[in-house]
Amino acid sequence: MPPAEALADALEAFLGALAREASPATLAAYRRDLSAFLAFAEASGLADWGELDAALVRRFLGQERARGLAPRSLARRRAALSRFAAYLVEGGRLDHDPVRLSQAPRQPRHLPKPVDVDQLARFLDAPHDDSPLARRDQAMLELFYSCGLRLAELAGLDLDDLQPRRLRVLGKGAKPRQLPIGRRARQALDAWLLVRGQLAGEQEAALFVGRRGSRLGHRAIQLRLAKLARERGLAEHLHPHRLRHSFASHLLESSQDLRAVQELLGHANLSTTQVYTRLDWQHLAASYDAAHPRARRRPEGGQDDP
Repeated sequence: MPPAEALADALEAFLGALAREASPATLAAYRRDLSAFLAFAEASGLADWGELDAALVRRFLGQERARGLAPRSLARRRAALSRFAAYLVEGGRLDHDPVRLSQAPRQPRHLPKPVDVDQLARFLDAPHDDSPLARRDQAMLELFYSCGLRLAELAGLDLDDLQPRRLRVLGKGAKPRQLPIGRRARQALDAWLLVRGQLAGEQEAALFVGRRGSRLGHRAIQLRLAKLARERGLAEHLHPHRLRHSFASHLLESSQDLRAVQELLGHANLSTTQVYTRLDWQHLAASYDAAHPRARRRPEGGQDDP
């Protein structure tokens, strides 16, 4: 078998194994990242994955950085390579993971600014024409903000995932979680379900469908949100991730319960939630002063009680 064909076959075998546990979006991202590396490895004269070393990985990441790839994209490329290398080690094709010897690019912390609570309330409460599409859009908006959903999670919802007060969501890594549905979101969903049959066929499982009756795609949802923001006078760009971040920030500011927000967001690690959410500093300082026993104000006169 020619070297190039052998390299590609091993890569396809890995992606096939990954498909059994990863989401379609994750699988597509890994395919793009590893296909780019495969092309680089072939051009560099690599004949067998057993010859993969840290120097080749560093040259590849250096090339990607030089052509302007963002730090987040570079980190994703490296993560895909590391998982593929672990697969090769497990299969006996490599004796160690050379990707570990390469340094991960530092990623700046770019947090989306949450929409102001009052602004968001006015946006969500804006009247619409009550058409089936308008009811669908309202239900999507309310569900995004009520449950803090990722774009892929909302797009992947089926009718069977919906219960009277709860929503079953399939998150990253195909991990399911149960989320409470707020009152306003439930009202918007009920209004949409009354007219959903005007667009969707009897055999369509998707909760949200487009004009042609099939599942609404990621890009279509993003475009609808941006259009609604313009039509309803929201003077800021709106996208699903920003609604998710607003959900997390507003809930954390009100509840102070980081663990609960972690569970609702579906984060595996608490550190992810700490970076993802942002508390207003004055709000946090006031809570500290009110609650911490060593932060209580001294009585007048400047002396502690004896």
